[in-house]
Amino acid sequence: MRSSTVLTAGLLICLASLLALSTGWGQTLAPIHKLPLNEPLEKYNNPPAPPRKMETSPRVISQFGVFTSYQANVDANGNNILGDAANEPSISVDPTDGNKMVITWRQFNSIQSDFRQAGWGYTADAGVHWTFPGVLQNNVFRSDPVSLADETGKFFYLSLQSDQAQSFFCDDVWRSTNGGQSWAQGGPGHGGDKEWFTIDRTNGAGHGFQYQFWTGFFACDTGEFTRSTDSGLTWMTPINLPNSARTGTLDVDTNGNLFVGGSIGGGFSCLRSSNAQIGNQTPTFDQVTTVNLGGCLIQGGINGIGLCGQTFVAVDRSGGPTNNYVYMLASVLPNCTGSGTNVMFSRSTDHGLTFSAPIRINDDPNPQNKWHWFGTHSVAPNGRIDVVWYDTRNAGNNIDSQLFYSYSTDAGVTWAANVAVSTPFNPQAGFPNNQKIGDYITIVSDNTGGNVAYAATFNVNPNAVGGHEQDVYYVRVFPSGGATPTPTPTPTTTATATPTATATATATPTVTPTATATATPTPTSTPRVTPTPRFEPTPRPRPTPVPRP
Repeated sequence: MRSSTVLTAGLLICLASLLALSTGWGQTLAPIHKLPLNEPLEKYNNPPAPPRKMETSPRVISQFGVFTSYQANVDANGNNILGDAANEPSISVDPTDGNKMVITWRQFNSIQSDFRQAGWGYTADAGVHWTFPGVLQNNVFRSDPVSLADETGKFFYLSLQSDQAQSFFCDDVWRSTNGGQSWAQGGPGHGGDKEWFTIDRTNGAGHGFQYQFWTGFFACDTGEFTRSTDSGLTWMTPINLPNSARTGTLDVDTNGNLFVGGSIGGGFSCLRSSNAQIGNQTPTFDQVTTVNLGGCLIQGGINGIGLCGQTFVAVDRSGGPTNNYVYMLASVLPNCTGSGTNVMFSRSTDHGLTFSAPIRINDDPNPQNKWHWFGTHSVAPNGRIDVVWYDTRNAGNNIDSQLFYSYSTDAGVTWAANVAVSTPFNPQAGFPNNQKIGDYITIVSDNTGGNVAYAATFNVNPNAVGGHEQDVYYVRVFPSGGATPTPTPTPTTTATATPTATATATATPTVTPTATATATPTPTSTPRVTPTPRFEPTPRPRPTPVPRP
């Protein structure tokens, strides 16, 4: 079922040498200044897992108050696949039909192997049932998935790639015109570690343009930013970004101006390009603004070798009084010292020229040393801002996390009381050899709520670390006391899982128990104590990229 992919010794030695020179890997990492690879190089060289007997158990449908989470990475019969892992989900929604959504994720076919591929699932009934067709390319190493939809309902999938034919950390964009059922591959997109992209959905000169940036410290070839004017088929020669902004996202305002939000040294930066929308001009960034979010991004802490979050930027395109406000958000280590993270927010009302003082969104009165991590936000068409994150405020061990939600209807000046929307789970359980639960989660908002993709460890698997496995879930969040979210599934209460992707939706008052694997269980490890965030060495000059064959 799977064949081994083995890097040549020469390429391995070359890449390992470059990595040692560029990241000082093995040293202690700090609040992120120049972000290195998040895992040792050998983690990327594991071959595909050997064939194994496929075992299943009922999928999880987890009810928490009025919020229902549905497992997305299921087999053809709608069941959980025992012994695999899925994390780092990115969700996109068809704006012409909110019932149709796509979630992309890192797919590990075996928790015994670090080899990950580009998994995805799609739904046509508002997230109640999901179809997981497989991966973009069998036995091709892929990571860092990002999913988007344009205004016509086409879905796009940006995927980081590494195989024997290319150097590490190149990427490409795939397109689906049938609701995520199948995908067509675009041309090479350059790219690099922690790549992200956005699509211009405005009616201006840059309509349909795709913009991408990544961490240039270890990139495919050169540069940190590129643009496609033909829906991801071809990409311009990459250019460098001011301040080498990284580990962030992009968005476009109603005038076609492009905004890039990322981390820089111990802080954050918002970049604006007003000419990226002009196809025959090389994009320049005419505005570079330092943004204070009250701390730093960190790698490590509660998330093993992963990040505790990335930088997110979102633009209000409501057409109302807050139109073109720019919002930045991240889970940060307060003042870049100590332990624990807070979800921090800042806004610009003058097109990114200046930003407000940072605002803490997690409202627990004593957040010290607690983890409020993987914070991400989205702006609804009516201007409401939705924020979700993982939160340990209710955990005595400061590890078990819940998905939390808050929203603002006044452009981020005030925020609704935080609401837990999931049952607690141990994010340190279910690790494949790649010891983290990804680096981010995502949300897409509409006028009545937000569609969230997140990873959790609800499924029981006695053969996995901590006795649980990592899987991807969909949940719809909405303001307390607000309108009923649409489209609204009408589930039937039952204690058993839905067997097929076309059956009537089911809901459970608690997490649906998962059947034990047929194989004889093996002892599982005890969840580990939250480690201290790692520290990164002083940045060194970027190495010469590996030549591509």
